[in-house]
Amino acid sequence: SMKIYFLNKTRRSIYGLKKLFNDIEKYTCEYLHKDNKYELSLTFVGKQRIRTINREYREIDKVTDVISFAFLDNEENINFNKNMPIMLGDIFICCDVAKKQAKAYNHSLKREYAFLFLHGLLHLFGYDHMNEEDEKEMFRLQDEILNNLDIRRNK
Repeated sequence: SMKIYFLNKTRRSIYGLKKLFNDIEKYTCEYLHKDNKYELSLTFVGKQRIRTINREYREIDKVTDVISFAFLDNEENINFNKNMPIMLGDIFICCDVAKKQAKAYNHSLKREYAFLFLHGLLHLFGYDHMNEEDEKEMFRLQDEILNNLDIRRNK
């Protein structure tokens, strides 16, 4: 099970998203056979804040939709107390971009938030899309998990 610390640094409502994200993390942990206790922080931000984070930490001076900071590089190499939760990292989601993308992709804001959260969560579990093969695997996982939860593009 996972503890998600929600921070909303915007004026937008995140009503209903806590349950959605808890459902996604629970299913994703089962799907990926992750049985440890995890924690992560999830912060909703505006365009200026995500641009600043992107510039400071990734040296990319532009607005983006989601950024993740994984605290674990290689879980197998870390000795940890099995009774203590493992802090996976931080996810930042830009509400402005989520809204814009939901409209552009012609699906609900809920579906866009679900996709962005899952994308960030997979990064925290070590998945990446730096090359074509890894990108295919990560996007296949995202599609399978969201489809299995019946969170489809047209909803």
